[in-house]
Amino acid sequence: MAAINRRGFLKAGTGAGLILMGTRASGKIRGANDRVRIAVAGLNGRGQSHLSGWMDQPNVEIAWMIDPDQKVLASAINAMQGKLKEKFVAKGVADVREALEDKTLDAISVATPNHWHSLMTIWAAQAGKHVYVEKPMSHDVGEGRICVEAQKKYGVVIQHGTQNRSSAEIAGLHEAIQAGKFGKLKISYGYCCKPRNSIGFKPVSEPPANLDWNLWRGPAVIDQFHGNLVHYNWHWFWKTGNGDLNNQGTHQLDIARWALDRELTHPVRAMAIGGRFKWNDQGETPNTMMGIAEYANGQQVFFNVRNVNFEGYPYQVENEYYFEDGGRIVKGLYYPAGSTTGEKLQLEPGRVTPGGNWAAFIQACREGRPELANGNVYDAHYGCVLGHLMNNSWRLGKRVPFNAKAGSFGDNKDAAEHFLKLHEMMQNGVGIPENGAEYVVGPWLSFDPETEQHTGEFAAEANALLKDPNRDGFRIPTVAEV
Repeated sequence: MAAINRRGFLKAGTGAGLILMGTRASGKIRGANDRVRIAVAGLNGRGQSHLSGWMDQPNVEIAWMIDPDQKVLASAINAMQGKLKEKFVAKGVADVREALEDKTLDAISVATPNHWHSLMTIWAAQAGKHVYVEKPMSHDVGEGRICVEAQKKYGVVIQHGTQNRSSAEIAGLHEAIQAGKFGKLKISYGYCCKPRNSIGFKPVSEPPANLDWNLWRGPAVIDQFHGNLVHYNWHWFWKTGNGDLNNQGTHQLDIARWALDRELTHPVRAMAIGGRFKWNDQGETPNTMMGIAEYANGQQVFFNVRNVNFEGYPYQVENEYYFEDGGRIVKGLYYPAGSTTGEKLQLEPGRVTPGGNWAAFIQACREGRPELANGNVYDAHYGCVLGHLMNNSWRLGKRVPFNAKAGSFGDNKDAAEHFLKLHEMMQNGVGIPENGAEYVVGPWLSFDPETEQHTGEFAAEANALLKDPNRDGFRIPTVAEV
């Protein structure tokens, strides 16, 4: 496989964009009985699952372990040495570019904070390395498009960390829905309702000595360090995370979009309503949200984020499907129109690359076939953009009193009905007082799926959110530069 010289990386990163230094992926992996040598970037939290996942695959070697926190890196290396003993061969580094110089490296597994996902994916593709990238693949709409272009140009495998894409059961359900078995799908609904708590406030301070602050920030334009960024609460700040909508919610957003008619890509408009209730903390992203997206054929995706904890909290990380004739699929049961009795679904398994998410990726790498990835770069991009548009609507919203009439859904009775359920739960369960708090109501944002640009009212403000600025040395290249 082609390598990227580190000086070339650094020179390109400080100029107009990342200069092409590599070539197309070489295809099938040869040598050492088709051993796959993989690097894992980001060793805290989800990165531990990546390490375990790759160790469980036959003839897969963890060649590099990458993290800008020296304590995290040392701890992960010590743990791996304890497990693998004399089989441990990985090199530990802080900078992903050092690993990408390795001509014998086949793939990289990205489990970093969100703001690094796309740049590592793009750099790896340019180096001819296959990529398994955690969700969301992109931190914003613009960089997701560059990931697509990088995959097209270099022919590498890119698989998204949406493990449900490896479920033959879910694939079979969606194939049945798209074949019209239950009638025409009207609304595909996802939930990310899991309890979380306040993160409080942590003061601006110097970064800890064990953290390479320059590398941790990477492309994100952040001037000051505070303790709520490292190592998990970065999820709740816009420059590094995407809130729970495009955190845990990415899984259910992807499932929701997967069920729509196959030719659809992006929605034509989207909006969101919600807030960050009760906690009064340092976080920026909403802990409660109802998002709506409409597609060109009239199908809709609804999404519900609800993280504020309370006694009797109804945990929901799931998907529902509503059909034009009034039928619905809820909690795995099909309710025909007018029926209150659910029928157990009995469907044929759908088409997926077998073996689960880790095995599917390794097979795709070994065969040099990007189409074998369960959750390819296109599915990743379309699903992530769906969440980005909802989030961006909320970010452009206006504050209104917290009451049942706060939603701005026009004549969409389904949206009003589902929003009322959320509102009543927040009012009666969480205890948010009527007219004693505020919702943020986002505008309807029109979106052109072909150009991936907003049109109409609020277009200027919304287009400004499509691509984050980047720091010198870590800039996302343009389509022309990739």
